[in-house]
Amino acid sequence: MQIASNFLVPNGTFIVVLIAFILVVTVISKYVLPFLNEKLTERQEQIRGELEAADKAKADAEEADVERRAALEQARTQARDIVAQAQATADAIVGNATAEGQAVHDRIVASAEAEVIVARQAAVEEVTARVGEIVLAAAERVVGREINASDHQDLIDEAIAAVRTESAGAAAGAGGAR
Repeated sequence: MQIASNFLVPNGTFIVVLIAFILVVTVISKYVLPFLNEKLTERQEQIRGELEAADKAKADAEEADVERRAALEQARTQARDIVAQAQATADAIVGNATAEGQAVHDRIVASAEAEVIVARQAAVEEVTARVGEIVLAAAERVVGREINASDHQDLIDEAIAAVRTESAGAAAGAGGAR
Protein backbone atom coordinates (compact mmCIF):
# COMPACT_ATOMS: atom_id res chain seq x y z
CA MET A 1 0.00 0.00 0.00
CA GLN A 2 1.13 3.21 -0.71
CA ILE A 3 1.11 5.90 1.71
CA ALA A 4 0.32 9.23 0.41
CA SER A 5 2.93 11.65 1.44
CA ASN A 6 1.91 14.95 2.72
CA PHE A 7 4.36 17.72 2.06
CA LEU A 8 3.21 19.54 5.17
CA VAL A 9 4.27 16.76 7.44
CA PRO A 10 7.97 16.88 8.18
CA ASN A 11 10.00 13.84 7.41
CA GLY A 12 13.53 12.87 8.49
CA THR A 13 15.33 14.68 5.70
CA PHE A 14 13.65 17.88 6.56
CA ILE A 15 14.75 17.67 10.16
CA VAL A 16 18.36 16.97 9.16
CA VAL A 17 18.33 19.87 6.71
CA LEU A 18 16.75 22.10 9.34
CA ILE A 19 19.40 21.19 11.91
CA ALA A 20 22.18 21.77 9.36
CA PHE A 21 20.65 25.11 8.46
CA ILE A 22 20.47 26.18 12.10
CA LEU A 23 24.08 25.07 12.62
CA VAL A 24 25.26 27.02 9.58
CA VAL A 25 23.32 30.12 10.66
CA THR A 26 24.71 29.83 14.18
CA VAL A 27 28.31 29.47 12.93
CA ILE A 28 27.86 32.35 10.52
CA SER A 29 26.28 34.59 13.19
CA LYS A 30 28.86 33.68 15.81
CA TYR A 31 32.08 33.73 13.76
CA VAL A 32 31.59 35.25 10.30
CA LEU A 33 29.22 38.15 11.08
CA PRO A 34 31.36 39.70 13.87
CA PHE A 35 34.42 39.57 11.57
CA LEU A 36 32.46 41.13 8.70
CA ASN A 37 30.97 43.80 11.01
CA GLU A 38 34.44 44.64 12.31
CA LYS A 39 35.87 44.96 8.78
CA LEU A 40 32.86 47.02 7.63
CA THR A 41 33.24 49.32 10.65
CA GLU A 42 36.97 49.74 9.93
CA ARG A 43 36.22 50.54 6.29
CA GLN A 44 33.50 52.99 7.34
CA GLU A 45 35.94 54.77 9.70
CA GLN A 46 38.58 54.86 6.96
CA ILE A 47 36.10 56.41 4.50
CA ARG A 48 34.93 58.91 7.14
CA GLY A 49 38.58 59.90 7.80
CA GLU A 50 39.25 60.30 4.08
CA LEU A 51 36.12 62.47 3.70
CA GLU A 52 37.20 64.63 6.63
CA ALA A 53 40.69 64.94 5.13
CA ALA A 54 39.14 65.89 1.78
CA ASP A 55 36.95 68.52 3.47
CA LYS A 56 39.99 69.88 5.31
CA ALA A 57 42.03 69.93 2.10
CA LYS A 58 39.18 71.73 0.33
CA ALA A 59 39.00 74.33 3.13
CA ASP A 60 42.79 74.75 3.00
CA ALA A 61 42.65 75.17 -0.77
CA GLU A 62 39.93 77.81 -0.47
CA GLU A 63 41.94 79.63 2.19
CA ALA A 64 45.07 79.47 0.02
CA ASP A 65 43.04 80.78 -2.93
CA VAL A 66 41.81 83.72 -0.83
CA GLU A 67 45.39 84.42 0.29
CA ARG A 68 46.64 84.16 -3.30
CA ARG A 69 43.98 86.59 -4.50
CA ALA A 70 44.82 89.02 -1.70
CA ALA A 71 48.54 88.80 -2.51
CA LEU A 72 47.78 89.31 -6.21
CA GLU A 73 45.65 92.37 -5.48
CA GLN A 74 48.37 93.74 -3.21
CA ALA A 75 50.95 93.20 -5.97
CA ARG A 76 48.69 94.98 -8.46
CA THR A 77 48.27 97.90 -6.07
CA GLN A 78 52.03 98.10 -5.54
CA ALA A 79 52.60 97.95 -9.30
CA ARG A 80 50.13 100.83 -9.82
CA ASP A 81 51.89 102.83 -7.10
CA ILE A 82 55.29 102.16 -8.65
CA VAL A 83 54.06 103.19 -12.10
CA ALA A 84 52.48 106.36 -10.70
CA GLN A 85 55.66 107.18 -8.80
CA ALA A 86 57.79 106.56 -11.91
CA GLN A 87 55.48 108.78 -13.96
CA ALA A 88 55.72 111.55 -11.36
CA THR A 89 59.51 111.22 -11.30
CA ALA A 90 59.66 111.30 -15.10
CA ASP A 91 57.43 114.39 -15.18
CA ALA A 92 59.63 116.10 -12.58
CA ILE A 93 62.78 115.23 -14.53
CA VAL A 94 61.25 116.53 -17.76
CA GLY A 95 60.15 119.72 -15.99
CA ASN A 96 63.59 120.25 -14.47
CA ALA A 97 65.33 119.54 -17.78
CA THR A 98 63.00 121.95 -19.58
CA ALA A 99 63.62 124.68 -17.02
CA GLU A 100 67.35 124.05 -17.11
CA GLY A 101 67.34 124.04 -20.90
CA GLN A 102 65.41 127.32 -20.95
CA ALA A 103 67.90 128.85 -18.51
CA VAL A 104 70.83 127.72 -20.66
CA HIS A 105 69.05 129.06 -23.76
CA ASP A 106 68.44 132.44 -22.10
CA ARG A 107 72.07 132.59 -20.93
CA ILE A 108 73.38 131.75 -24.42
CA VAL A 109 71.09 134.30 -26.06
CA ALA A 110 72.11 137.00 -23.57
CA SER A 111 75.79 136.16 -24.09
CA ALA A 112 75.35 136.24 -27.88
CA GLU A 113 73.55 139.57 -27.71
CA ALA A 114 76.39 141.00 -25.60
CA GLU A 115 78.95 139.66 -28.07
CA VAL A 116 76.99 141.15 -30.97
CA ILE A 117 76.91 144.54 -29.24
CA VAL A 118 80.66 144.40 -28.55
CA ALA A 119 81.39 143.26 -32.12
CA ARG A 120 79.14 146.00 -33.54
CA GLN A 121 80.89 148.62 -31.41
CA ALA A 122 84.33 147.35 -32.50
CA ALA A 123 83.23 147.40 -36.14
CA VAL A 124 81.86 150.94 -35.79
CA GLU A 125 85.10 152.12 -34.19
CA GLU A 126 87.17 150.45 -36.91
CA VAL A 127 85.00 151.89 -39.67
CA THR A 128 85.10 155.31 -38.04
CA ALA A 129 88.89 155.22 -37.77
CA ARG A 130 89.16 154.11 -41.40
CA VAL A 131 86.70 156.79 -42.48
CA GLY A 132 88.72 159.36 -40.52
CA GLU A 133 91.90 158.26 -42.31
CA ILE A 134 90.14 158.32 -45.68
CA VAL A 135 88.70 161.78 -44.99
CA LEU A 136 92.13 163.05 -43.95
CA ALA A 137 93.71 161.56 -47.06
CA ALA A 138 90.99 163.09 -49.24
CA ALA A 139 91.28 166.45 -47.51
CA GLU A 140 95.05 166.30 -47.91
CA ARG A 141 94.71 165.77 -51.61
CA VAL A 142 92.10 168.48 -51.91
CA VAL A 143 94.03 171.02 -49.96
CA GLY A 144 97.27 169.82 -51.38
CA ARG A 145 99.15 169.76 -48.21
CA GLU A 146 99.47 167.33 -45.32
CA ILE A 147 97.12 167.83 -42.44
CA ASN A 148 98.55 166.99 -39.08
CA ALA A 149 96.45 164.21 -37.55
CA SER A 150 97.26 165.21 -33.98
CA ASP A 151 95.96 168.74 -34.64
CA HIS A 152 92.65 167.47 -35.84
CA GLN A 153 92.26 164.57 -33.36
CA ASP A 154 89.45 166.43 -31.63
CA LEU A 155 87.47 166.47 -34.88
CA ILE A 156 88.01 162.75 -35.34
CA ASP A 157 86.95 162.03 -31.72
CA GLU A 158 83.76 164.04 -32.20
CA ALA A 159 82.96 162.09 -35.36
CA ILE A 160 83.55 158.80 -33.53
CA ALA A 161 81.28 159.89 -30.65
CA ALA A 162 78.55 160.87 -33.12
CA VAL A 163 78.74 157.47 -34.87
CA ARG A 164 78.65 155.68 -31.49
CA THR A 165 75.51 157.52 -30.44
CA GLU A 166 73.92 156.73 -33.76
CA SER A 167 74.85 153.04 -33.57
CA ALA A 168 73.71 152.78 -29.93
CA GLY A 169 70.34 154.26 -30.91
CA ALA A 170 70.08 151.80 -33.83
CA ALA A 171 71.02 148.87 -31.55
CA ALA A 172 68.42 149.90 -28.99
CA GLY A 173 65.83 150.13 -31.76
CA ALA A 174 66.81 146.70 -33.13
CA GLY A 175 66.75 145.13 -29.64
CA GLY A 176 63.30 146.58 -28.88
CA ALA A 177 61.95 145.34 -32.23
CA ARG A 178 62.46 141.72 -31.17
